[in-house]
Amino acid sequence: MSWHLALNTAISFVSNTNWQSYAGESTLSYFSQMVGLAVQNFLSAATGIAVLFALMRGFSRQSTDELGNVWRDLTRITLFVLLPLFLVSQGVIQNVNPYLTLTTLEGAQQTLPMGPVASQEAIKMLGTNGGGFFNANSAQPFENPTALTNFVQMLAIFLIPAALCFTFGETVRNRAQGRTLLWAMTLMFVVAAVLVMMAEVKGNLNLTLLGADSAMNWEGEESRFGILNSSLFAVITTAASCGAVNAMHDSFTALGGMIPLWLMQLGEVVFGGVGSGLYDMLMNVLLAVFIAGLMIGRTPEYLGKKIGVPEMKMAAIYILITPSLVLLGTALAMMTDAGRAGIFNPGPHGFSEVLYALSSAANNNGSAFAGLSANTPFWNLLLGAAMLIGRFAPFIPLLAIAGSLAARKIQPASPGTLPTHGALFVALIIGTVLLIGALMFIPALALGPVIEHLQLLAR
Repeated sequence: MSWHLALNTAISFVSNTNWQSYAGESTLSYFSQMVGLAVQNFLSAATGIAVLFALMRGFSRQSTDELGNVWRDLTRITLFVLLPLFLVSQGVIQNVNPYLTLTTLEGAQQTLPMGPVASQEAIKMLGTNGGGFFNANSAQPFENPTALTNFVQMLAIFLIPAALCFTFGETVRNRAQGRTLLWAMTLMFVVAAVLVMMAEVKGNLNLTLLGADSAMNWEGEESRFGILNSSLFAVITTAASCGAVNAMHDSFTALGGMIPLWLMQLGEVVFGGVGSGLYDMLMNVLLAVFIAGLMIGRTPEYLGKKIGVPEMKMAAIYILITPSLVLLGTALAMMTDAGRAGIFNPGPHGFSEVLYALSSAANNNGSAFAGLSANTPFWNLLLGAAMLIGRFAPFIPLLAIAGSLAARKIQPASPGTLPTHGALFVALIIGTVLLIGALMFIPALALGPVIEHLQLLAR
């Protein structure tokens, strides 16, 4: 690896992003894959959960400055939660054999890569890491051989993020709060999945204009599992901060590709990464109760804790960090020759590729639109900086809020307290998430996938 690619890759796996500007099977040794990458898959996932527990203790504890012990949390999370689920029985390979050179039926020579894939594949999904052993990721039969493994991988991505909603309810001793967050995430996820499926089933207008049969968009889809499964996988991997793919998002229709892009830009609060998804959502909850407090003329509070000026300042800083990285990084790439040199597709689709790359890096997702040549010093350093800042800078305001809340007493609910569970609050959370996402990113989306779709309609 070049120094800038090695730096980018190290930041990528330490930050739980798993952005890959290289082909794993032709670039890295087995030692690098197991010791350099798989270990970080465990530790980076455990870090997100540990930070979430610090925030949850801030809500549940009172009159204390204790938020727990990070080393104890990391050890427990790694040993009791993240030990891998092995997929060998379904055909995912797990060996350290040399690559096989075989002769095809036509007489040509073909090399089949081997490797310790199953152990990395399990934590890749369970820890919402996403970095594949192979360049084709979960579209490679050695990583994802059957319909059953495809289902298990999708389930594993959401398993811990969904379970943490129940954990939150148990921690704050109010199960209804956890169910409320789960309902908000689930409703947004279902709508997003339906929209992508509709866009892909409707077909590709580019092919229609060329006179081809395009009843459905099969370009870039995983033909073994079908369009609906490819669409569902795309929504799951971008709703969570996983980034694993079994289809090429760059080949989706303009609107089909916009939904996964926007799911990342919303902060991946729709289940999101292990730990990171729920603490992202809780920041939006604090904004929601603040907005509701302004509407009814009462001091905002959540779980008996008054939400004051210091918490709202920290929440505002938290909310602005990632969008700033995405939009400023995209602007920098489009303004410079080095940034534009990596764009292979002209027009709005090329802009979408740049916007997707920065959204993926800053939100620690790791998936990518193809068509962007990112293995250059400019792109490796830009995306590396976005991954590093996007992962660790939000911890500062987040932990500041946790410490501030932990020091406060829990106040009993009064008749004027806003109920933070039930259908009304679910709608308030969803409205807050969508409003923030719209204000931040709709102008940028209008320059990419929206224009691309309107151009096709105008032909």
